[in-house]
Amino acid sequence: MTVKTNLLRTGAAMVFGSLLSAQVFAHGDVVPQAIDTSMLPQLGEEWLEENPYTDNKDAIRIGESAYAQNCARCHGLDGISGGIAPDLRYLEPGYDGDEWFVYRVRNGAVRNGVPYMPKMAEHLSQEALWSIRAWLETKYVEQ
Repeated sequence: MTVKTNLLRTGAAMVFGSLLSAQVFAHGDVVPQAIDTSMLPQLGEEWLEENPYTDNKDAIRIGESAYAQNCARCHGLDGISGGIAPDLRYLEPGYDGDEWFVYRVRNGAVRNGVPYMPKMAEHLSQEALWSIRAWLETKYVEQ
């Protein structure tokens, strides 16, 4: 092998390693994207226990976009998980699913001291998060 070949292989390995480690360390450390919810009824500061936007067409449309921008990276496109995070299509519609959803978006998820999901309620409004939930309800699949 020539010196040039060795340098090219070493450089390629370094680039690949950098890209791979960036993906691993970026998980759970993503800057949430702002969501325009101005056309939805405003909900106030206190968190509701049940989704006020179920079947609201505007909320579902906003939620689909909000999910793609803020959730799909870990939970998968169209709600179909690739294994990194839970498949949200299985999240039950109605109160039980709403309760789990509120807990998770407000508290995030940490495993062994490593954040797997940020506390999304610190970054996105209640309106934005409930619109995501409204969209997820349209994707529900029974297990």
